[in-house]
Amino acid sequence: MPRYWVIAPGDSRDSDLSDAIWQYDLDNSIISIGWAAVGDISAANVDEIRQRLLRTWPDMAPASATYAARSLYRFYNEINPGDIVVARWGLKWIAGVGTVTGSPTYDPDRLRGIFGQFGDDYAKIAYPNHIGVEWNDSPRDLDLERRVFGMQTLYEIDEDKYHSLFEASGAGDTSIDTDSNGGEIARAETEFVLEHYLEDFLVNNFDAIFGGSLEITTDETGNWIGQQYQTDIGPIDILAEDTATGDLVVIELKKGRPADKVAGQVLRYMGWVKEKLCTDSQGVRGLIICREADKRLDYALQMVNNIDVKYYRVDFHLQDSPVSG
Repeated sequence: MPRYWVIAPGDSRDSDLSDAIWQYDLDNSIISIGWAAVGDISAANVDEIRQRLLRTWPDMAPASATYAARSLYRFYNEINPGDIVVARWGLKWIAGVGTVTGSPTYDPDRLRGIFGQFGDDYAKIAYPNHIGVEWNDSPRDLDLERRVFGMQTLYEIDEDKYHSLFEASGAGDTSIDTDSNGGEIARAETEFVLEHYLEDFLVNNFDAIFGGSLEITTDETGNWIGQQYQTDIGPIDILAEDTATGDLVVIELKKGRPADKVAGQVLRYMGWVKEKLCTDSQGVRGLIICREADKRLDYALQMVNNIDVKYYRVDFHLQDSPVSG
């Protein structure tokens, strides 16, 4: 059975450089990823790759170094011919889909023609890691109209997730029902859409909301990878780091889920983070963000001391006159 991989062929859909990398990959039936500054890691284990990353970028967050090391290791040791690759742009676009046809190779000069304009910086930014892919004619440059991807360069999804990418796009049913008095009642899906955008709002206003006490996990170039952080057991809504202690923080939005489910999910993610990402000196704790109180959640969290709960409020209404002030 094939495995399914999501890989970003560049930093941004709107970047001329990323466009050039993707076009080269298409024309040459490959997919390419970066981290050129750490050299040839094709025969290295995860810890060796991680140490190279930290030597190259001393200020890199430990969780980011672990993520990047695992991605590079998986590229060389877990992707096999017959596997499916989904090339993504950002969080909402499919650049292309193809089938792996060859083994991974390290060639720091292969894309030199694209990166040559950067002169001496070429060795740091080139994409030297390649694997053969037979790209399908479609889909290409497909807007899914909803956020479905994490920001990580490379991660695995299951078959159900893969097929769900091609279902009808859209954020859900936001139609309106009416009550017996003719008033409008937003369906449950509308609240889901609200919380969908709440996550983006939290991420985009993270410093203001948390006052600098937490930082979203980033990669070596400063790009956020903590939103929808992909793990072997599902995506974490937001993975952050405590700026004072260095502890990792798993943040989950309740999103209308049953209390026992969200509590159990946070605990599972915390266990995964502790085992896969934390250094010996790092701790991990959880934070659940809810819209309203849930007694069942209160009971569940009485038995643990490393998960906090915060509540948010949304106040949106229409009126006939502007707000005075």
